[in-house]
Amino acid sequence: MKIFVLVKRNILTVIFGLFMVFLIAFSKNNLSAAKDGLTLWATCVVPSLFPFFIATELLNYTNITSIFGKLLSKIMKPVFNIPGEGGYAFVMGIISGYPVGAKIVANFYSNGICTKNEAERMLAFTNNSGPLFVIGTVGILLFGNSTIGILLFITHILSSITVGFILGICSRFYKTSSKKLPYNNSKQEKVSSSLSNLGDILGNSIHSAISTVLLIGGFVVLFSVILSILNRLNIISIFSNILSYFSIPYDFSRALISGIIELTNGVNIASSIHAKAISTNIILCAFLLGFGGFSVLLQVLSIISKFGLSIKTYFLGKLLQGLFAAFYTLLFINKFSIFNMDIPVNLNGANNIPIFNILIIVFMLIFGITLVFVNQRKIANHNF
Repeated sequence: MKIFVLVKRNILTVIFGLFMVFLIAFSKNNLSAAKDGLTLWATCVVPSLFPFFIATELLNYTNITSIFGKLLSKIMKPVFNIPGEGGYAFVMGIISGYPVGAKIVANFYSNGICTKNEAERMLAFTNNSGPLFVIGTVGILLFGNSTIGILLFITHILSSITVGFILGICSRFYKTSSKKLPYNNSKQEKVSSSLSNLGDILGNSIHSAISTVLLIGGFVVLFSVILSILNRLNIISIFSNILSYFSIPYDFSRALISGIIELTNGVNIASSIHAKAISTNIILCAFLLGFGGFSVLLQVLSIISKFGLSIKTYFLGKLLQGLFAAFYTLLFINKFSIFNMDIPVNLNGANNIPIFNILIIVFMLIFGITLVFVNQRKIANHNF
């Protein structure tokens, strides 16, 4: 028992110490991985996200959130059980991509616009991948097909809405506190700003956007190096071989594990797998896009931790979103021929996804919903 307590207390020290050792031991591979991460950040993340970050910051100096609050309160409250301002977080999260939705929700909570429970639920479905990444990077660049990107983006949005709806239903079963943080008066000053202080507004917005994009860059490089170390230690290969005993091909299990750790690497591997049933590649990417990976999860945690918001609901919500995204993508591929790009093998439909896979996905959906209900109960009992 004492050994367990000792290990628990020093687990982070051990992990960080080993990370330092492996950085030195595999320095050549890690240097290459870090360069690749920086290249990915500079060529994909910065051009696609940085302008949106600036635009989001600029909009924060206007009364756009109150406009959304008035216009969408009759929709957001009954459907998602959140304030109407949540519509702004959802729209900007969808347009801009990770982690804009989380940043907006954190600002809502810090300014007393929503309660802690509402903020934690909003995090789970307003922080999403943007169209430039899903359609542009995954669809056009990786798969070489814009139709695939459009399919993935449609199911991504549908799954996020579904998660928000489910969490809204869950919140009505438990009594939660309506306590909010005190309203930030400085925010009101920003809202009433005019052209006379446009220079300050632009400067502050760019400064904040740079801070956010640098944060993302740090995570991209860090997790590129982590994946390099895991590959060098053959850890990913070991887990992939274990999953192969459950009839999961090695390439797909490798893409799944890599994507759970870091999204971009996972979808890159998944899209490059040669298979006649390309629908399997697409469905796997749908799950990874919905879940987002631990890299994005830690980005969100770095934003919300200073406000005392829990990451539990976000984690379970994104897991559920990934499962729904995979399920919706499966349905679209089977129901709409325009999205079915599998190479036919024979006239008996041997290339179709078997019903067993559908049952597995349904089971995972039920399991995910159960986890969300359990988590909501814990939040109600412990935090409120």
